[in-house]
Amino acid sequence: MTKQDAKRRTEDYGTEFEDKVLYINRCSKVVKGGRKFSFSALIVVGDGQGRIGFGFAKANEVSDAIRKGTEAARKNVLSFEMEGTTIPHEIVVEWDGARVLLKPAPEGTGVIAGSKVRSVLELGGIKDIVAKSYGSSNPLNQVRATFKALSGLRNRKKTFELRGLGS
Repeated sequence: MTKQDAKRRTEDYGTEFEDKVLYINRCSKVVKGGRKFSFSALIVVGDGQGRIGFGFAKANEVSDAIRKGTEAARKNVLSFEMEGTTIPHEIVVEWDGARVLLKPAPEGTGVIAGSKVRSVLELGGIKDIVAKSYGSSNPLNQVRATFKALSGLRNRKKTFELRGLGS
């Protein structure tokens, strides 16, 4: 990737994205001279308008891992369907051992979810939703399951038109 491509990519996604560090893991390796530490970071970016992305990166320094994770998150942006301030329908998705249930909620309910799923949904711009995470408590798997669920959402009107039912 050239500098111009990187600059264009930054212009495309720009600074309208808000990023959040969800999880930092420290890993140690015992070597001849002692312990060698490395870090991994899970970052989520979102614009609050139905566009979100996540990145997972590893480095020898925390700041490098966060920077690499943020760059990866800005490259992996996905858009999802919203219906007002909530989602169009209920969905259950499994990723590895993590299972995530997302349910639409009436206006004024707020985001009722666990910490990792809540962060993803809030950065995506969803205001009213009920979510439950089952199984694994691994942050990366929870985030991936949430992203898979959001990408599986379909618009009601488009679905009815495809089926030939009208609204």
